[in-house]
Amino acid sequence: MPSVIIDAGHGGSDPGAVYNGRQEKDDALRLAMAVGNILSNSGVDVSYTRTDDRYETPFQKAMDANASGADFLVSIHRNSSAVPNTYTGVQTLVYDDSGVRSVLARNINNELTALGFQDDGIVERPNLVILKRSSMPAALVEVGFINNDKDNQMFDEKFNEIAQGIADGILTTLYGGQGDEGAGSNAEKYDDDMKGMSRMDNMDRMDDRDRMDDRDRMDDRDRMRDRDRMDGWDGMRDMDRMRDRDRMDDRNRMRDRDCMCDRDRMYTMDGMNDMRMNTTEMMEDTDRKLYRVQVGAFRNKENADRMLNSLLSEGFPAFMVYDNGLYRVQVGAYEFLPNAIRMEAQLRRKRYNTYITT
Repeated sequence: MPSVIIDAGHGGSDPGAVYNGRQEKDDALRLAMAVGNILSNSGVDVSYTRTDDRYETPFQKAMDANASGADFLVSIHRNSSAVPNTYTGVQTLVYDDSGVRSVLARNINNELTALGFQDDGIVERPNLVILKRSSMPAALVEVGFINNDKDNQMFDEKFNEIAQGIADGILTTLYGGQGDEGAGSNAEKYDDDMKGMSRMDNMDRMDDRDRMDDRDRMDDRDRMRDRDRMDGWDGMRDMDRMRDRDRMDDRNRMRDRDCMCDRDRMYTMDGMNDMRMNTTEMMEDTDRKLYRVQVGAFRNKENADRMLNSLLSEGFPAFMVYDNGLYRVQVGAYEFLPNAIRMEAQLRRKRYNTYITT
């Protein structure tokens, strides 16, 4: 019998995203239980990381999933943005966009977009603990934005359809399509599909060997051409030396620019602990003007902590500054503005709202 473990995001002391009194942990748990109930009625062995309002670290949830021996892990969340009603849609996160996890994510997204959600696509998030540490194919589903009124209306009005859509996406991946067949024959079909994948892997390895043979033949041909070129190279060496001098000048200029980037990396990475401990002193350091990328400003420290932890989990050099009654979440400390601009571009690709400050 195929098995799936369902994770309801957040829980207990961690409410997740909050908007107008609505908490992500509550929406996630209600939807997780509904999806699990549909899967159970379809002959799937279902387990959960939580069935009530309790907190477990993402790492512990991944360990629970591994211990369950489930075929798939599906984690259910609601998305959020810095400014309410800015973004909309469903999005599914995976460790990397390949293999069965990619098929699972797309099947779920396709079901939800058919209900009317905007499709925000499949996003690779290799630094998310529950995706990184789980041993089975895993997908984290962001079911609309909790701080978007239209997404909330759709979540409430089409709740049963949403639960059915997520379950159908999982079942389609498990069984390769639901028809009139029973669960047993579908499971056999799934096993056959897996064997077919193994045969395809063997074919790929044969193709790789053929490519290697072709490359060896090309290498032999290139060596023959190289010998022919040797006769004509003696007269070109003086010209090449002149070009080499020009290239050295270019490389020296590039090294100067790289040194600027390296100094900024030292400020950002090696100095992060000092920045966390003594951010006020850095703000008052008028001799060294540093550019930082601000991602959020909150009066509630818990909200700032959540954004900070999210950035750190994705590998960004983030820190928090308390200033004028606000907890400001910022990334990096750059002496040169172009480096701050590059970091801001990386953050915006991750859909953070940002601006550069000093």
